[in-house]
Amino acid sequence: MKPARIIPLLLSVALASCDQVDDVPFRVLQLFDHGQPETLGLPWAAGAETFTIFSPGKNDNRYNHGVVLFPFKGMLYAQWQSSAADEDADDTQVFYSRSADGETWEKPSPLTAKTGPGIRTSGGWWSDGQTLVAYINVWPETKNGVRVGFTEYVTSVDGTNWTRPQDVKYYDGRPVLGIIEQDVHALPGGRLITAFHIQPGLTATPFYNDDPLGISGWTPGEMRHLPSSDPYMSRELEPGWFYRNDGAVVMIFRDQQGTFRKLASVSRDNGLTWTTPVVVDTPDSRSKQSAGNLPDGTAFMVNNPSGNRSRWPLVITLSSDGFLFDRAYLLRSGGDDLQPLRYPGRYKSKGYSYPKSVIWGDYLYVSYATNKEDVELTRIKLDFGLTYHTD
Repeated sequence: MKPARIIPLLLSVALASCDQVDDVPFRVLQLFDHGQPETLGLPWAAGAETFTIFSPGKNDNRYNHGVVLFPFKGMLYAQWQSSAADEDADDTQVFYSRSADGETWEKPSPLTAKTGPGIRTSGGWWSDGQTLVAYINVWPETKNGVRVGFTEYVTSVDGTNWTRPQDVKYYDGRPVLGIIEQDVHALPGGRLITAFHIQPGLTATPFYNDDPLGISGWTPGEMRHLPSSDPYMSRELEPGWFYRNDGAVVMIFRDQQGTFRKLASVSRDNGLTWTTPVVVDTPDSRSKQSAGNLPDGTAFMVNNPSGNRSRWPLVITLSSDGFLFDRAYLLRSGGDDLQPLRYPGRYKSKGYSYPKSVIWGDYLYVSYATNKEDVELTRIKLDFGLTYHTD
């Protein structure tokens, strides 16, 4: 029997802005000048620092992507997928590294082995403070031409010795037959929220969990999808999420239909039910993105707001209340700031791909793969003026 849905009071409730239209999850001011494609006319985030986690030489794996950071017991961990040259090649593995300061990184170590058919890709991290969980996305060979996948996890209490892989499970003990999104994080009351891309194919579905470790207990939320031209892939893909100051949770998606805008859905019951996604009038590159909240509640989104396939610049956009995003800053730009792509490979392209973010200490860290070969991060201080202030 499915457990009773006991919903803790996770957030203080505040009234939304009186001009907020109820069915519009949020608005973004027209902040971006697309006549300046390298910078979109935006100012730099003051004090932004960029560090390289791993940069391949000609004898290393030259395809690297899906970089996710997470802090654990005084160290910052990075996880990514890696192969010799090509995206989703048969030799794809998951590697990780760690750092005591976010600047200098250990030599990468494999988190998975090259075993059996299919590949394994990075699924992100979570921890209850005592045990570190690494999620691994498993992609067996396609069935009847349809991609299928599921999620495993390994755990460690010291960050170096890992358990054998096990299935991530539903609330009733069944394995979740879906690919986890790399944006697991918690509401202030502790409830975990993310999404899985459920079989057959890839249907992005919000999930919630009250298990602090995030390895079992996952429950799907109810969300009606927009029509998709692909019967085995939802129009909504690869989401991140933040919460508004009225207590609602907003999940933002890549729009696979190609509007080069974000899709967004709202949950007003902490992840149980979600509104049908709508297009939000803010530019995107039809790529993976990141979102969350700073310690004072400020909502942020990190993406490439190019309005086309270009994955530059890399930008953080901010809102004091989660309703109106009214400021944006450069983390990385095009032009001279974007190093050349050095090695050819299938589906490799210029830009800062698939950003993910995490707060550690006094910084917000944003990780990404530059040109799908260099594993990098940019960090900004939390107290340097990014948060919204009323003069």
